[in-house]
Amino acid sequence: MRISEVLRGKGPEVVTVKPHLPVRQLLHLLADANIGAAVVSEDGTAIEGIVSERDIVRHLRAGIGVLEAPVAQIMTRQVHTCEPCDTVDALMRLMTEHRVRHVPVLDAGRLAGLVSIGDVVKIRIGELEFECEQLENYIGQA
Repeated sequence: MRISEVLRGKGPEVVTVKPHLPVRQLLHLLADANIGAAVVSEDGTAIEGIVSERDIVRHLRAGIGVLEAPVAQIMTRQVHTCEPCDTVDALMRLMTEHRVRHVPVLDAGRLAGLVSIGDVVKIRIGELEFECEQLENYIGQA
């Protein structure tokens, strides 16, 4: 399965935040949208970074003053991305190797979607259920 098919199923919507947004406002945004990460982008198409709940927790050790800091101060700058033509298997390897849970999708260098580990697990479960059903049907016919 290709990433383009995943995006067709879930939609291309991506929550983005501007780098100067205070972390406190980011917390509200993540909670309201019920998501674990947002892409940091000034214009909504170019990726400057990604910020997740993990980033917030890691930086809270420095004190609660981080809540007033800009998102740019805590975001992950090295963002692993994929493209619509990539396979879900390749994405799973990327997520595992780099220990990331959210991967932005770039199409011609522009932000086209975001795939989470939850999306990948949902797809994989669907594939396994289909395979199991096919095997049960095959065994039942024997």
